[in-house]
Amino acid sequence: MGEIVQLSRDELEGIITNQGLSLYDISNDRPILLVFLRHLGCIFCREALKDISRHRQTNIDRDEEIVLVHMESLEVAERFFSKFDLQGCQHVEDMSQQLYRRFGLTRGSFSQLFGFKTMVRGFQAGISMDQFGGQPFGDAFQMPGIFVIHKGMIVSEYIHRTVSDRPDYQQLLDCCLV
Repeated sequence: MGEIVQLSRDELEGIITNQGLSLYDISNDRPILLVFLRHLGCIFCREALKDISRHRQTNIDRDEEIVLVHMESLEVAERFFSKFDLQGCQHVEDMSQQLYRRFGLTRGSFSQLFGFKTMVRGFQAGISMDQFGGQPFGDAFQMPGIFVIHKGMIVSEYIHRTVSDRPDYQQLLDCCLV
């Protein structure tokens, strides 16, 4: 993996959540787990939301903030997130995908989106969640990624190699434990 992307203070101050707070200000109070989601109809996106919800419930006493980045309107996203017990979670609308690009997240190649590993994991995830695929919201070719921002700096990142990758959110945040 290459060098961790960095954004300036001004750039982080310019990214405002649905609750009117900048990523820069939040990161100075507590670490941010910034999760760039694929389209909301994606089985792996829904799996990630379940994992994030479980992480949030398990770590309720930890001083961290989860911020989700998505390609839908704030209202659509809020209704969708509530299905995963993530209502009230801060999120950022990025329909133009400018933030995705600024954080170095690209559109997926055929193998990243439809490779054998992805197809097998998609089948497993669909069975375990008792659901398969859904209507795509946003760009179905957009790759996801995760960044931990603390004290105005990106201190950890996870760039998905395939859409079926399942990162360890706790491990990403461990770099902020003092």
